[in-house]
Amino acid sequence: MGGASKRTLDIALILLVLPFLGLLMLGLALLIKQRDKGPMLYGHRRIGFDGREFNCWKFRTMVVNGDEVLEQHLKENPEDAVMWREQRKLTNDPRVTPIGQMLRKLSLDELPQLLNVLKGEMSLVGPRPIVRDELAHYGSTARYYLATRPGLTGLWQVSGRSDTTYAERVRMDRHYVVQWTLLSDLRIIARTVPALITSKGAR
Repeated sequence: MGGASKRTLDIALILLVLPFLGLLMLGLALLIKQRDKGPMLYGHRRIGFDGREFNCWKFRTMVVNGDEVLEQHLKENPEDAVMWREQRKLTNDPRVTPIGQMLRKLSLDELPQLLNVLKGEMSLVGPRPIVRDELAHYGSTARYYLATRPGLTGLWQVSGRSDTTYAERVRMDRHYVVQWTLLSDLRIIARTVPALITSKGAR
């Protein structure tokens, strides 16, 4: 979807903002490293175009033993376990560090995904990258998700984020792919800035 024109837009916009965002990313990396001795970046396997897996990079926002903390929390909190199964998100995630909460609220933790965009694994705009198990939630809509590269931002991110249901997110992904134009990408990018400033729907 979009092909060469979408890829050209990605590269052109990254080159335009890289001097500023590069300095911001360096500062955030140093801040994370100052607070604890864990790694600055976290890579998680996600599904991209045509079902190809890739490491989706983020600034680390969780404790190092996050899997163990989550497992114990879900055992002790059945309501959160249901929320996790249905949405893959928690309102108050026990794994998130204080610095991580700030980064997530402003979506600054996702800036390292610019590396994924440069490598062609992601696009600046597209569906939110998901893990393979989540494809089951997409049903027949999965083919639309797999027809494009996941995005650093997207229709879901500028439409309330975690204030929306998972089903609504799936519908937004399908709508984005079916109705895609370069102009729609530019509109979503323009809407991303105020969405980040207001932090609407951020968790």
